[in-house]
Amino acid sequence: MARYELVKRSVALITLTNPPVNALSSAVRHAMAKSMEQALNDPKVTAVVICGENGRFCGGADIREFAGPLRGPPLVPLLDAIEAGEKPVVAAIEGVALGGGFELALVCHYRIAHFKVNHFVLKIIKAVGMSRAAKPLSSRRVSMLTTPCPPDLDALLEVVTMEVKKKARGVMAPLACIQAVRVAATMPYSKGIKRESELMATLFNSGQARALQYCFFAQRTAGKWTLPSGAQWNNSKPREIRSAAIIGLGTMGRGIVVSLARAGISVIAVESEKKLLETGKQMVIGMLERDAKRRGVSASLNLLKFTLSLQDLKDVDLVIEAVFEDMALKKRVFQELSKVCRPATLLCTNTSGLDVDALAGVTDRPHLVVGMHFFSPAHVMKLLEVVCGPRSSSETIATAMSLGKRMGKVSVAVGNCPGFVGNRMLKPYLDQATFLLEEGATPEQIDKALEDFGFAMGVFRMSDLAGLDVGWRIRKESGLTGPDVDPKNPPRRRHGRRYCPIPDMVCEQGRFGQKTGRGWYMYDKPGGTNAKPDPLIQNLLEMYRSRYAIQPRNISDQEIIERCLFALANEGFLILEDGIAARPEDIDVIYLFGYGFPRHRGGPMFYASMVGLERVLERLEHYHQAHPDVPHLEPSPLLKKLVACGSPSVQTWREHIKTMHSHL
Repeated sequence: MARYELVKRSVALITLTNPPVNALSSAVRHAMAKSMEQALNDPKVTAVVICGENGRFCGGADIREFAGPLRGPPLVPLLDAIEAGEKPVVAAIEGVALGGGFELALVCHYRIAHFKVNHFVLKIIKAVGMSRAAKPLSSRRVSMLTTPCPPDLDALLEVVTMEVKKKARGVMAPLACIQAVRVAATMPYSKGIKRESELMATLFNSGQARALQYCFFAQRTAGKWTLPSGAQWNNSKPREIRSAAIIGLGTMGRGIVVSLARAGISVIAVESEKKLLETGKQMVIGMLERDAKRRGVSASLNLLKFTLSLQDLKDVDLVIEAVFEDMALKKRVFQELSKVCRPATLLCTNTSGLDVDALAGVTDRPHLVVGMHFFSPAHVMKLLEVVCGPRSSSETIATAMSLGKRMGKVSVAVGNCPGFVGNRMLKPYLDQATFLLEEGATPEQIDKALEDFGFAMGVFRMSDLAGLDVGWRIRKESGLTGPDVDPKNPPRRRHGRRYCPIPDMVCEQGRFGQKTGRGWYMYDKPGGTNAKPDPLIQNLLEMYRSRYAIQPRNISDQEIIERCLFALANEGFLILEDGIAARPEDIDVIYLFGYGFPRHRGGPMFYASMVGLERVLERLEHYHQAHPDVPHLEPSPLLKKLVACGSPSVQTWREHIKTMHSHL
């Protein structure tokens, strides 16, 4: 884990060898301590050089060891020993020097960083080690240096603290970092490092630390799933995709084109009208040029082709349909693609919730059809739901997952049902928010409670950003609202269950969110982002409650959080029962990367486990008893089963899930 060599007869070269990032595991720390002791005690050694194997200096602590007891020598005493040694130590830094790796570099007496430092490490040992061996090291020890302290330190840190509290609501670590900076600037090193250790211990043992560690591993396991046939997508060889086509150059289509081009894939973009094609073309080119400038590279414009004809797609490897969310339109597109594309071409749909198998059924290759649900804006958002239709082959799924990874996405395989995982879970979450409006809450109160919980945006601000007309159109297509419904006195029940028509009433006034300058909030102008409470919405709510004889009541933030988030998690339990998601970690990854769930809470399923499944069950039973016409408040059988089994850890829930049929 750390290789020791004597070079040039007098320089000890210690190379960290723990792929992929040379993390400071217990074995590495043990080997480093042993190597440093050997170097310091060998009279032939006059200097030490520490480097990392495979172009990476050190990626810091090994997160796999965080959950258990400390093994091997602790890091801080090892670092202190390196700095206190009487022989010069040089850090040869290439690639990463993160966390504990950065600390390792700091305690070395000299640091050299270069993108190919390992290629001339021997020159470093002539140039540095030998020439410095006879010089005193007192001035090279960072712990001995005086920290410059600005005269307005308190005011400066106060401003930073306010900014951090606003940007990272409820997160402990950034505030602890500010405290550590204050200590570093105002205390001697020995006292400061002691206080820093105390802060670290508090963080290390917190629920937030467990949540963040869980997120780290959940992301890495999200793609590993066994299909009903026993085949694993990650064991099925994916096809190599050299060329792709995108149908539709709306917001989503443009983002997908940019993502593919950035990944080095040739893209043919198709639109139905010349004006739309030209507009989309200019926007894609602009997006790629801005992105290339930001990254300091050349824009991949040579990979792009824009056309009005589907005939130009006859030789591509893969097609992603990104047209308007209309089943009839999508079916027509897939029928045309079956005629135009060669038999081996994969056909993918970007639908956010329509039946993937229904689209596969109109093609001549249902085994080559798969959902690739990107999230808007597609060139920014990292999540990709890969929707496995019942006839999708494991090779097709493997190819979609591999392509997502190549595009820099976090890909999660999910089953085929209305809304898949993310949007299916979103509905009860949104429903609870609107029911709370009926009962006495305001949009700003609900949003504040959710934002204080850690969401970047509450449900109503998020809806204004996305556009209220999107959900309105879906409700119309589902028969929940429309010309058959009395616009003045819309009923509060649909399909035998409670329904809140307030969002429909808002849309009927032409209030579609930021795009129109009015939605749940008011904005300075159409397209504005500064949300302000709107008295007209308050008037609408008061009139609505009066019309239906609803007595408004005071609603606590706790009730808002419980009803919204426990309903969200409850649908997640149903999704696990139905075999739409393979494991709770997959659901949490979807909500972390696609819906802005705060990472320090771990995701909706992990959050439920942290609150306590027994508590979640008790509160859902309470709210369902109060609202028996809201089915998604009825606790799922899986939740009840897990509580009966003693509320096992989230990582073991799969052992308790028995499904008659998996959709994966």
